Amino acid sequence: MTIRIKLYGDLREKLPQFKNGGAPSTLIIKLDKIKTVLDILNKFIITQDEISHIFVNSKYSGIGKQVKDGDRIGLFPKRMGIIFVEIMKG
Repeated sequence: MTIRIKLYGDLREKLPQFKNGGAPSTLIIKLDKIKTVLDILNKFIITQDEISHIFVNSKYSGIGKQVKDGDRIGLFPKRMGIIFVEIMKG
């Protein structure tokens, strides 16, 4: 079972192989001990203070969000804070 993680901005610098890239860095990892977004942050030594926004499968999420096989996670750093507005369909 695997998940796809995109690191944006200076979060790429957490991984040496992505330091010089311009586009978001994509990782594919196995879910062995990964159950939540917080587990992902811990695995890559990313603190909560470094994160601005988290998206799981294109939906705004928090660090406690559980992840499962096939999920896509986007992690945005504080320096790339974005304005996010969810429009509810009525």
